[in-house]
Amino acid sequence: MLRSRRTAAFAFFLLLTIAHTWPLALNPARLSLNANADAELNEWIMAWVVHQLPRDPSHLFEANIFYPAHDALAFSEPLIVPALMGAPLAWAGASPVLVYNVILILGFALTGFATCMLVESWTGRMAAGLLAGSLFAFNTHTLTRLAHVQGIHIYGLPLALLSLDRLVREGTWRAALLLSLSTVVLTYTSGYLAVFAAVMIATALLATAREWLPRARIVLPRLGVAALVTALAITPIYLPYRRVAREQHMVRTMEGIRDFSATPRGYLASAGRLHLSSSIGRFFRDPVDSFFPGFAALALAGIAIAAAIRRRQGDGGSDSERLRGRVWMLVAIGAVGVVLSLGAATPAYGWLFAVFPPMQGLRAAARFGNLFLLSIAVLAGIGLSRLRAGAAIAVALIALVNIESLQAPFTYRPFRSIPGIYHQLAEEPGPVVLVEQPFYPRSGIFQNSGYVLASTAHWRPLMNGYSGYTPASYQRYADAFWYFPQDRAVQAMKDAGVTHVIVHARAFGKNHQDVLEAFDKRSDVELIGAGPDGVRLYRLKR
Repeated sequence: MLRSRRTAAFAFFLLLTIAHTWPLALNPARLSLNANADAELNEWIMAWVVHQLPRDPSHLFEANIFYPAHDALAFSEPLIVPALMGAPLAWAGASPVLVYNVILILGFALTGFATCMLVESWTGRMAAGLLAGSLFAFNTHTLTRLAHVQGIHIYGLPLALLSLDRLVREGTWRAALLLSLSTVVLTYTSGYLAVFAAVMIATALLATAREWLPRARIVLPRLGVAALVTALAITPIYLPYRRVAREQHMVRTMEGIRDFSATPRGYLASAGRLHLSSSIGRFFRDPVDSFFPGFAALALAGIAIAAAIRRRQGDGGSDSERLRGRVWMLVAIGAVGVVLSLGAATPAYGWLFAVFPPMQGLRAAARFGNLFLLSIAVLAGIGLSRLRAGAAIAVALIALVNIESLQAPFTYRPFRSIPGIYHQLAEEPGPVVLVEQPFYPRSGIFQNSGYVLASTAHWRPLMNGYSGYTPASYQRYADAFWYFPQDRAVQAMKDAGVTHVIVHARAFGKNHQDVLEAFDKRSDVELIGAGPDGVRLYRLKR
């Protein structure tokens, strides 16, 4: 019976995902989010992980972009867990776009389901879980991040919270190991999620200290073992990020973080169609991130907090104490998430930035708002359980929170396939180092994302790149390669070890014919392939 209920709950979240991402499910092989460079980057990341892990796992982070920079995968999120989920599809020949879309849908459903399991475990009501799962999986923030698969695969956060709660209250080794597993899953998905988990766990432990300190001799050893197991498990992924920070200076500055911090108004901002179409829609807009959880969610969360306050003043009992402890823990987690999401606007972020080195790799402080959204979602589920409403009211409330957050239908870009000229490059004999022209400067580096995605057809070293961080070596090459097809640019490419050049003629604008003619006249280049839209593949002669 329990298994069938949970299967039905997961199916419910799959159906919700189809609705919230509509019309993606109609043709996930042809519809894409590739109008956003980050979507193409994440498609490449997952494809690289699936390609490299079976072949040479010890060099997983030596990805093929930004050649000759090392540890290029560490310039962005690892996405190893989502990639492994999509591996069977990729190995069966599915395109990176199809894999991405399927894993995106799965991530939404898993996040909703995990949150549902957390709240059902705490309240005993599946309806409360379905509402909380809806709120955490499908909110104004996650639905504006479809191009960031790591922002959707956040099921590890409610699972870590559930495991920590069981560890604090039951003190079992199983809870400790589940806490470790949840944290490892988060870390192998995203550095942001690893930091969020660490902050959430620390906040929860402080907020529940009165409950577990009397049993510290049981809880602390298990917590220590969980921390040790986690540290050992994440070492292989921590080391390349540490190398990149030390050797290539991939450390964010507080000044740079200011531009990617939330604002107080962001917590009143929404991208939901219902909110934006209302007479007060102008108040729901924010230039950085939207975190408004919805009117129904706030009202239900308020009911949970009010119930906890009443129990402080009135009846006791273990159930009441447990409810109160969980509510105040969630309030603390949400408050910490809000404060840290404001970045440099408060002293708290600067202090944590100084004492907790993993914070120095994060750029978008605003994303700490996920902790606020998790807190509100779970509180709202508890609030629904306190109402003891009938099935009809519960269904209406679940429908309402989904209607408030609905942004579908979305506009997707058609994806046909990666041009055949890239597959031709895969068959080239001998070593290959590729440059694609135009070779954009740092300010326009997002325009390289198409090159990055296309490299999944050949996996040859590519001097172009796009990621969350741009190595200093890239700009040095960009300064020289920008003058293509002049002699100095071609010589600089040869000096860098370039063997092949793909020219996207039309990207050079009205002078594209002059560019092609000048390059074709050179005696040290050989045209070996041509594709649609003026794309040509050349081999450089030595």
